[in-house]
Amino acid sequence: MQDSAPGAAPGKKNGVAVIIGRPSSGKSTFLNAAAKRLISIVSPTPQTTRNAVRGIVNAPDGQIVFIDTPGYHSSAKKMNLRLASLARSALDGADALLYLIDASREPGEEEALTAALAAPHAGKLVVAATKTDLVAPPELQGSAEALPAPLLRFVAAHIPSYDAARIIPLSAERRVNIGAVLGALFALIPTDAEHADQLYPEDCYTDQQADFRIAEIIREQALRRLRDEIPHALYIEVADMEMRQGGKTLWCRAFVCVERESQKRMVIGKGASLIKAIRAESLRELQDIFPYCVDLDLRVKVQKNWRQRDTVLSKLIW
Repeated sequence: MQDSAPGAAPGKKNGVAVIIGRPSSGKSTFLNAAAKRLISIVSPTPQTTRNAVRGIVNAPDGQIVFIDTPGYHSSAKKMNLRLASLARSALDGADALLYLIDASREPGEEEALTAALAAPHAGKLVVAATKTDLVAPPELQGSAEALPAPLLRFVAAHIPSYDAARIIPLSAERRVNIGAVLGALFALIPTDAEHADQLYPEDCYTDQQADFRIAEIIREQALRRLRDEIPHALYIEVADMEMRQGGKTLWCRAFVCVERESQKRMVIGKGASLIKAIRAESLRELQDIFPYCVDLDLRVKVQKNWRQRDTVLSKLIW
């Protein structure tokens, strides 16, 4: 048995786990529940996650650095191709892979694409069926009886080297089996000198920079209030940030960027009601995240065809 590295806790494991799944499979909800903090924004809009978002979970068994990837699906659009590439590249160097399958939906072509991404990594794979609260009564949500038969057949057919009996029923919304998933992932992390030291201090739960966190919170609030095409046609640009009042207040000017003037009018709303609501709720969320006050100057502007511009996409997806 190898000695622990300097500063490492004896018997603890530390590693990196990548979360994959089709759009709206509950990846961000799981990460937020596991970390007990808001790390990755959640909305009813598919493809809400646009980056490999890192969240850090500290547990008695050690530390797992999760990478929450965009929902994996097939699309010829330039932005979606970048998102799919991001999900694939995140698998490199991971110690474990968590594949989340929505138990409330029939597996289809999109799920088959995601399973094909997971199958070559079966040796470091944990499969969990999410949203069991939508398909089973409370007393069964954490048991094998909550797993739909089509889901079990799908995993057996598409990832034959993975034992379907190891699929974990999960309801992140109700915090059912979060610990079971973490335990299964810790079991896959190697015990060696490379994994002896924590990658982040125990009081750290994400490595996101302030401008990214602010932009994501604003985007989450906008997505919750907008429908149809607009959610996919907007992004947030943080233009300026400055600490004021002796470090007590972070002032930020940010723009909700859309593709057309008609979209701009919808985001602003009648009498500026919608943009005011987005700003107010964003500020409430930001006050819970940062140890200082946040002052937000929020505006809306048009950036025509931004989803086809490599300069913009390179800033948003990395």
